[in-house]
Amino acid sequence: MLFPDSSFADPFWHELPETFWQEIAQVHKVSRLGVMGKTVSNGFRQPTVTLLYGKHGWTEHIDNHVRYSFDVTRTMFSSGNITEKLRVSKFDCTDQVVVDLYAGIGYYTLPYLVHTKARHVHACEWNPDAVTALRKGLAINKVSDRCTVYEGDNSKAGLENIADRINLGLLPTSRDGWSVACIALKPTGGFLHIHDSLNSKGQDRLLAEKNYTLQTISEIKQILADVKPNQAEWNVTALHLERVKSYAPHITHIVLDLHCVCNPLEDE
Repeated sequence: MLFPDSSFADPFWHELPETFWQEIAQVHKVSRLGVMGKTVSNGFRQPTVTLLYGKHGWTEHIDNHVRYSFDVTRTMFSSGNITEKLRVSKFDCTDQVVVDLYAGIGYYTLPYLVHTKARHVHACEWNPDAVTALRKGLAINKVSDRCTVYEGDNSKAGLENIADRINLGLLPTSRDGWSVACIALKPTGGFLHIHDSLNSKGQDRLLAEKNYTLQTISEIKQILADVKPNQAEWNVTALHLERVKSYAPHITHIVLDLHCVCNPLEDE
């Protein structure tokens, strides 16, 4: 159980014996107690949690029959993305190869493996603590044999021409991964699920979404033309724009689903 960061601030609480916290844990039927601090801005969104009772911060969370394992003192768990995880779980990825460029503890990697019938998932993550949690999640869901984990910079993972579908689940924007994703797509094309933050301040939200979609299609088409060596014309179509959640005034976490198809140019 985690308490807000303002809890037990008085030095009085820190002088209490461990048996006091043990009794609190027993009342709430938990094995560990902690106080949540501020998130460290170190590139990993690492939490600061002070344990009041218990020897470690490892816990397990279950969403839609998917088991997530993580250390609350080392990694974040984003419960606000549950609607998107449920949506991903309904995809039909039968026999598809999926690339998750920002896997974290397995927010989307695990639903792809547990629910969508994906043949294999290539999961990239640069936070070592998140990688440890991801590997635990793969093991307890018994899907390790269908996932390859790449620790470090996803642009150096060597993923090229292998993916039917790519998840780009990074906020505030996944733009830095667009080229990596396009390189990873199979030569015939595939699906991109692009996460981003849409700022609609000063304009109609529907118009902002339309403009974002058109601009993103244009940029992805240009990137595909640049990174794919074969002479081809790319057709990029927007299938859906999902509003995941609002997390600031006029700012919405969105996911744009794109279908990219390669049409080889005929010889003259």
